[in-house]
Amino acid sequence: MAQLSDNIEQFIKDLMHEDARVDLRRNELAQHFGCAPSQINYVLATRFSVDHGYIIESRRGGGGYVRIVRMQTRSESGFLDMLLNRVGNSISEETANAIISNLAEKGMVTGNEAALIRSAIARSALSLPVSSKNVLRAAVFRNMLIQVFRNYEEGKRDDV
Repeated sequence: MAQLSDNIEQFIKDLMHEDARVDLRRNELAQHFGCAPSQINYVLATRFSVDHGYIIESRRGGGGYVRIVRMQTRSESGFLDMLLNRVGNSISEETANAIISNLAEKGMVTGNEAALIRSAIARSALSLPVSSKNVLRAAVFRNMLIQVFRNYEEGKRDDV
């Protein structure tokens, strides 16, 4: 099943290679891959979420479609505000890792920076009760995101 999800994700990303948006018909995509439309929904929900840098617009019915829009980073401050809102006062490790992967994919952090951020917010690094881990993770992650954007805007990505 994971391989099918990977194939669907790659197919959609290939369609979006040159454009920031693509319109798809869920049923046609399901027929193409020989799967149920719910599998397409799963891929859209898990691989094309806001955390991964995408916005999904959907219209149901006979002429229904799914529009996938890749969020642009032209306005770094707007993008940062959106991420900080998404982090909020509590965030799971999985959601934070999706955001980190999105930043790495956009070239806003290097592979080493992404690994450092992941290690700082990992479950094993936060020795607290589970409910408190997500709150502490959000506070640490918010500060790291702000610094990432400062470095990105100032071109200081190579400084340590």
